[in-house]
Amino acid sequence: MKTRRVFLLVAGLILVLIGALWTLQGLGVMGGSVMSGVTLWAIIGPVVAIIGGYLLVRTRR
Repeated sequence: MKTRRVFLLVAGLILVLIGALWTLQGLGVMGGSVMSGVTLWAIIGPVVAIIGGYLLVRTRR
């Protein structure tokens, strides 16, 4: 049971960070990528971050 909790915690944290990165790239804040300035990533990023946040909250229970 503890292994699953650690896995969900790490997965949630990674998803939040990736979602934030994708959002910033989609908004054009971070350049240097094919994803920079593409609106699709500004939409997908927050969705991924919310899923990661849900996993983080779920592991706290």
